[in-house]
Amino acid sequence: MADQKERDRTLSETEQQKFLEKYDPEAGTRKLAGLAGIVAFFGLLGFSLFQLYTAIFGVFPAQIQRSVHLGFALGLIFLLFPARKNIRQTGKFKIAWYDCLLAILGAGVGVYWVINYKTIVTGIGLITTTDFYVGLLAIFLVLEATRRAVGLPITIIAGLFLLYGLYGSYLPGFLSHNGLTLERLVQTMYFTTEGILGTPLAVSSTFIFLFILFGAFLVKTGVGQYFNDLAVAIAGRSTGGPAKVAIFSSALQGTISGSSVANVVTSGSFTIPMMKKLGYKKEFAGAVEASASTGGQLMPPIMGAAAFLMVEFIGGITYWDIAKAAAIPAVLYFTGVWIMTHFEAKRVGLRGLTKEEMPNRIEVFKKIYLLIPIVSVVILLMSGITVMHAALYSIVLAVIVGFFNRGSRMGLKEIVLALTDGARMALSVAAATAAAGIIVGVVTKTGLGLKLANGLLDLAGGALLPSLFLTMIAALILGMGSPTTANYVITSTIAAPALMLLNVPDLSAHLFVFYFGIVADITPPVALAAFAAAGVAGGEPIRTGINSAKLAIAAFIIPYIFVLSPELLMINAHWYEIIWVIFTALSGMIAIGAGMIGFWMRKVLWFERILALLSGLLLIYPEGYTDLIGLGLFVLLFILQLIWKRDKNRPLTTLNA
Repeated sequence: MADQKERDRTLSETEQQKFLEKYDPEAGTRKLAGLAGIVAFFGLLGFSLFQLYTAIFGVFPAQIQRSVHLGFALGLIFLLFPARKNIRQTGKFKIAWYDCLLAILGAGVGVYWVINYKTIVTGIGLITTTDFYVGLLAIFLVLEATRRAVGLPITIIAGLFLLYGLYGSYLPGFLSHNGLTLERLVQTMYFTTEGILGTPLAVSSTFIFLFILFGAFLVKTGVGQYFNDLAVAIAGRSTGGPAKVAIFSSALQGTISGSSVANVVTSGSFTIPMMKKLGYKKEFAGAVEASASTGGQLMPPIMGAAAFLMVEFIGGITYWDIAKAAAIPAVLYFTGVWIMTHFEAKRVGLRGLTKEEMPNRIEVFKKIYLLIPIVSVVILLMSGITVMHAALYSIVLAVIVGFFNRGSRMGLKEIVLALTDGARMALSVAAATAAAGIIVGVVTKTGLGLKLANGLLDLAGGALLPSLFLTMIAALILGMGSPTTANYVITSTIAAPALMLLNVPDLSAHLFVFYFGIVADITPPVALAAFAAAGVAGGEPIRTGINSAKLAIAAFIIPYIFVLSPELLMINAHWYEIIWVIFTALSGMIAIGAGMIGFWMRKVLWFERILALLSGLLLIYPEGYTDLIGLGLFVLLFILQLIWKRDKNRPLTTLNA
């Protein structure tokens, strides 16, 4: 009994941090004391103040803005992220001499641009010997910082792209190119805005940092815990209430978090023990949390910061256009997870929370004002204000709102801590976007993106559906183990061009690869969010991952819908077209959910499961005749379920006889 209570209790902050460090390299910072701790603290504070200054008074020239941002990030990463996770530091949190040296060099390569800005810019594409060695050092430091702060997958990918740039001329077929000299490669990587200092880092040094800072201030206001309380108050008493709490809470958490794993550990530490306590199997409890938390990255307004990158990569659209387009697919995703969870809860007979287990709803709804900063972001963006100013004003609102929350009132100390926490969270994003810049730079210089796109189309025979399927596989593989911002950069650079060659709208193509890059977090064999959830729940990782992918089946379907029917993204669509697409998509997901789980109003018989899956697929494919046939099958299935609904006079066993 004592062991069961131990397993069901909510995880402490220390335990949450352990899980984060195990499954999420971005959370593996070390605590420092003494002089190193002071330097790190003021470095983080200075990083945030620099970003706020440029947001208020205007950004510096591109190379200076980005190189200073990179210098702060590199210097702080080498101080805060150890070379190895299991390294044992001697003394009171002392750091190795080589980390101090690398931190100085990291800050130095950023300062180098500030000192030599005019000379480099007026150099007419030429670099000196000193420039060459500084650029070479910058590449090495970015790769090592990325390995420490983000993990090996993207570091290896960036390294392979560098090798391709140097030795691609030796490759056969369409992959071959003229090759780049080492000097040309270094120049591209660090002394132009096409490599490390390219678009991904540009977005990190402006929009992304501010929204990460906004998230840090929201956490200090107590909004994270409020999401859990609000979710319990709304969904706790329904069938399978704890699982629905996880879905609702994770959707809200996704608005302030840039990491699927962080979503899993923070909200899962509360929801997973609650689900297990009411009878959910460990693997299912972990899967619900993993699928819901991963979907948080798809939920506007922040979308794991990838939306800001989309604005730059697509061009000609605003941030609000992307957030608006992503809204319906995100709601459909969570609706799909909700449907699957609801049917599973009914099948197993899991109850909701009792009245005694519920929080005081009146007290919960009294604190609804804590959501004002999040609502303000949406309103400000709708009003046409710049993204940077929308983030700034929302940060100010978060401070004001936090002052009125008695449980976590914000004073000067909390504001300073929010500034340092925000900078700490931004380090891994800066490293990831710098490494992604290496990939983009090589792709640009060698024309690899178009070559891969043409190769993929040739493999698919130029047909749309096979091309979508192969692009999905590519995005899933490229997204394995990569953070949100990095996997979007990789997939949009390599996979999206194939779809655009088939006249798929740019926004549909980019959202398609973005979705599958995110879903990689719950797709075995490398499913970091599912593995983290399995760790919290004490379940088997691969089984948890399979259950997660099953619950998130909507995520594998919705991208096909909005490519085949862009009305779902509200692209050049009338209101009645949007309503019809949403209706057929929801009906299709209900049918597929019933077919996969094997339960709707009652147990779904074997022939009904076939009908359900067929109906769902036909409804999801947006074409007139298939919709009508699918809808007819859906109505037939509904009638069968209603007529044969199990009751006291007609036990289900008689139907199977």
